[in-house]
Amino acid sequence: MSASTAVSHRPLRGTATRWSTRVRAVHPVRRLRWFRAGALAMVAATALTFLLVSTRADGQLAAARRTGDAIADISRARRTAVAADRALAKAADTGQVTLIGTGTEFANDTARVNSLVTSAAEGNAAGARGRAQFQFVQGQLTTCVQLANTAVRDYARSGRAGVRSARLALTAPRAKEPGTGAPIPGTGGLTASLSDLEEMQRQALDVQRRSYWLDPVHVWSLLVGPAAVLLLCVLATGRLVTRHFRRRVGPSLLLALPVTAGVGITTSLLCRYDAQALGRDPLVGHGATTALALALLTAAGVLTHLGYRPRLAEYRFPRS
Repeated sequence: MSASTAVSHRPLRGTATRWSTRVRAVHPVRRLRWFRAGALAMVAATALTFLLVSTRADGQLAAARRTGDAIADISRARRTAVAADRALAKAADTGQVTLIGTGTEFANDTARVNSLVTSAAEGNAAGARGRAQFQFVQGQLTTCVQLANTAVRDYARSGRAGVRSARLALTAPRAKEPGTGAPIPGTGGLTASLSDLEEMQRQALDVQRRSYWLDPVHVWSLLVGPAAVLLLCVLATGRLVTRHFRRRVGPSLLLALPVTAGVGITTSLLCRYDAQALGRDPLVGHGATTALALALLTAAGVLTHLGYRPRLAEYRFPRS
């Protein structure tokens, strides 16, 4: 090591030494009070973090449920569009389309497709791309209905060719790339466009499920972090009590640690479960879960206080 490096490190070592000396000079009872305050603060921090995580996770889950409902509506709309295609084919097979038109079944099916797509648009989670795709699908549906009505009106002249064009607008498959044969998004009929829209919303839902407030790794770090600091306080307390009081750490303090950590670990697991299940009543934000978690953390705070009380009761020094 060079002389300049040794000189630069000397002030840091001197500062650490002076700080350590000052801490050792503090009376053990005062240090014990510091550890008690730190332990209680970590229990309180776990409670506050739990409330924050449960509230924010509940909002994220509500948004994800809306996206899931939108995906279900889009899937139903695609199946209904296929049914509308069959209804149009059935009407054409009668040979009386000039009299009966597209038929009541086709009209009902296309109206339901429009209703389902409109409902799904309220749960759009794909941003501007999603809104553009919804508009494209609705325009395509309008075109399909217009083509079907035109085919019926001009059936005497165009015959089944016009009906086939209207049916292709409903159910034509996607075009494929010449080299690879992979389907090209944004091509094909109404059902293909609905499939593209559904896939877009599924990707957005996956992003929602991996959001910060539902990701077990992030939630774990938020909720278990205070418990890790609490563990350090308990270890430091144990060392202090053993050396200066010739006692052992009380069982109530040891019990407060797993209770606090258990609330954090369980909450992170519930966030993961709720993100996958997307149930109507998520567990992480449920009233019973919140009441139980806060009750356990209150008990952990009481146990922490009781764990320090016997040692502090032996000395009646004034607080400073």
